[in-house]
Amino acid sequence: MSASDLAKQFAAAVDKVRNAPEDGAFKPGNDYKLRMYALYRQATDGDVSGKKPGMFDVIGRFKYQAWESLKGMSCEAAMREYVAEVAKVEKQYG
Repeated sequence: MSASDLAKQFAAAVDKVRNAPEDGAFKPGNDYKLRMYALYRQATDGDVSGKKPGMFDVIGRFKYQAWESLKGMSCEAAMREYVAEVAKVEKQYG
C-alpha cells in the first residue's frame, strides 16, 4: 500500500470516528478512547512532545501517558493500527 493510500484510509477512518453517532451501538470505554487518541496523535504528530501535564490535570495526564506509551512507533504504523481498529469496530457493530 502506498503512503498516499494509507493517508487516505487514515483520513477516512478519522472522519468516521469524528462523525460516529453518540447513540450508536458501539460504546467505547475510556481505555479504548485513550488508545485511539494516542494512535491519532502518534500518526499525526509523531513522538510525544511538550511538558507532561501536572497532577491536577488528570485527563491531560492520562492522554499524555497514552501517547507517550507509543514513543518510537512510526507514523505509518500508527495510521495502520488506527485504520485497523476502526475497521474492527465497523465489522463488529456495523
